Amino acid sequence: MSVTYTVERSATLSAPPLAVYALIEDFHRWVEWSPWEELDPDVQRTYSGTTHGVGAIYAWSGNKKAGQGRMEISEAVPGRKVRIRLAFVKPFKSSNVTTFTLTEEGKGTRVVWQMVGPKPFMMRMLGFVFNMDKLVGKDFEKGLAKLEQASSSS
Repeated sequence: MSVTYTVERSATLSAPPLAVYALIEDFHRWVEWSPWEELDPDVQRTYSGTTHGVGAIYAWSGNKKAGQGRMEISEAVPGRKVRIRLAFVKPFKSSNVTTFTLTEEGKGTRVVWQMVGPKPFMMRMLGFVFNMDKLVGKDFEKGLAKLEQASSSS
């Protein structure tokens, strides 16, 4: 039986679902709201596959804070969901699944941002150091706030 971790945050944004979706399913637009964009102003970005939606690929390589990795959109339902296969190479190797679920709520959108990944033995042993919820949760909160700003100005 494999052990996994889950990090999840949610927020209600003032923009409609399709406006929020457009910012998530196009990796070129992540520079407008991703909480990790500020980690390395010189990060090397590579886009491949489709321009957006299923098959879109974004790879990055940066300083020690930004690390190195790759994302590929594996599922995209307009205005409702984006699922991404996320692979970190540096500072540690890890494969995760990230899902954005969008639900219309009044005139806005409820966004649930979730990441699920394996919790290897060493991570379990050093749980107080490698608490993914504490390590990534604040980034998700910051990203959702920036997504609100970007979607309301689109």
